[in-house]
Amino acid sequence: MQALTFIDRRAETASAPHVTALDGNMSETGLTTGDFTQENEPFSLFGTWLKEAQDAEINDPNALALATVDADGLPDVRMVLLKDFDQRGFVFYTNFESQKGQEILGSMKAAMCFHWKTLRRQVRVRGPVEIVSNEEADEYYKTRARGSRIGAWASKQSRPLESRFALEKAVAEYTLKYAIGEIPRPDHWSGFRIKPTSIEFWKDGAFRLHDRIEFRRDEAEGDWNKVRMYP
Repeated sequence: MQALTFIDRRAETASAPHVTALDGNMSETGLTTGDFTQENEPFSLFGTWLKEAQDAEINDPNALALATVDADGLPDVRMVLLKDFDQRGFVFYTNFESQKGQEILGSMKAAMCFHWKTLRRQVRVRGPVEIVSNEEADEYYKTRARGSRIGAWASKQSRPLESRFALEKAVAEYTLKYAIGEIPRPDHWSGFRIKPTSIEFWKDGAFRLHDRIEFRRDEAEGDWNKVRMYP
């Protein structure tokens, strides 16, 4: 898995790539990727873009919009954080009893979109979903701050909350319960991996003549085909 380490760069905004306006459209300068259309597989390109986003974005370069659908086919979308990726797919963690957890478990499909405003780029991902192994979930859970691990027990995510006091009381109770030693991972808290069948890279172009390259495959372990798309 890729080791994702993200740094707060709010004090370094002066070093971000320069962006200039061109007749109401934005053109990018100072980027280092080169001609991304020459790439023949998506994961190494994504890794390059993510690293450049880490260097350029002020907050949460690993943030993404996660889209799911409910039992009636009505879509939901919310922001989550990417925690790992490799050739198998893109991993994030959540409470499986939450709305997004239940919707993913109901369909085992999802989509995500990364948008890096500073770089004028986005990446869209679609595909089936699998649950990460217990070993992967345990390893990541141990890296979380102690308060976040307590929160995974205390929060009945996506369900009605009678008062803020009720949440604070639950946090206090679990803090006392796990005052000494390791905090175990709840059975209802784990990770999902989107195993992409489509990954599209979008790069801003002058006068809205953007670059769009989509990598497609028929199944999650299949070979990739690359297609250039109209803007």
